[in-house]
Amino acid sequence: MTSEPAAGQVLERNTPGDSQDRELPARYPPARDLPAGGSKRQRDEERQPFRWDLALVWFMRVAAILWIAKGLAYWVVLLGFLPQTPVFETQTLQWQSAIVYFAVIDLVAAVGLWLTSTWGGVIWLLAALSYLLIGFFVPHAVVSGPVAPGILGFLVVTYFVLSWRASRIAP
Repeated sequence: MTSEPAAGQVLERNTPGDSQDRELPARYPPARDLPAGGSKRQRDEERQPFRWDLALVWFMRVAAILWIAKGLAYWVVLLGFLPQTPVFETQTLQWQSAIVYFAVIDLVAAVGLWLTSTWGGVIWLLAALSYLLIGFFVPHAVVSGPVAPGILGFLVVTYFVLSWRASRIAP
């Protein structure tokens, strides 16, 4: 008695003289299970979980680019390259201190973020929180509006969420 094999199974005779057939699992998956034009490797890559550590690295690199631009903007103000900016030497000491502080710390934080080091994240958080605090207590010392603190708060929360999710990945 011969029956048709089910999908993924083959029939194999025990011995040449034996009339009984037994079902064994197929060695290779049926071709219809593979994606069109794909291979087993492509199918395995589609099943892999989301890489939170990779998302954190990309976030840190994008934030580094933004912080390089922010730090260079403070250097433009410090050096007086834009005609509409006030002359640095004629401003108050609070304003001068804030400009110099952010011109330095933003670039240091950007380098640390780009290297995806722990100290880079710490310096970046220090720069972000000090910007929020200075903007709150001395609003004329930094360029601030309702949008900048909201974006900065979103970036900080995103950093914490990505760091937390990336730390939960098993090695």
